[in-house]
Amino acid sequence: MQAPHIALGRRGEDIAARYLATTGLVVLDRNWRCDLGELDVVCANGDGLVFCEVKTRSGTGFGTPAEAVDDAKAARVRDLAVRWRVEHGIRPCPTRFDIVSVLLRPERTAEVRHLRGAF
Repeated sequence: MQAPHIALGRRGEDIAARYLATTGLVVLDRNWRCDLGELDVVCANGDGLVFCEVKTRSGTGFGTPAEAVDDAKAARVRDLAVRWRVEHGIRPCPTRFDIVSVLLRPERTAEVRHLRGAF
C-alpha cells in the first residue's frame, strides 16, 4: 500500500497534467528521473519548453502548495531541465518554469492554480 502523501502527490500530478493539456500545452514527459532528482511534468509550448513543478496539499495549514517551492527547489528544477534537454537531444530553446498548485480538500473539487513563469 502506498503512503498517503505519495498517493496524494500522484493524484495531484494526474490532475495537473490533465489541466495543462487543456491550456494548449503538450505533455512530453512525466516523473522523469535522473541522479539529480525528478521533473514532475515537461511540456511543449510552440517552439519552447515548459517545466512544471507540481505541488499538492490537502490543506493550507502549512502554507499553500506553491509556497513549498523554495529557491533551492527552483535551482534543482533548472538543473534538471538542462539535463532533460541534453538527454533528449534538444538544443537550447525558449524555456519557462511554472508551478502548478493543486489543493485537494476532502469532499471538495480540486483547486488548481497555474503560476506561469514562477521562477
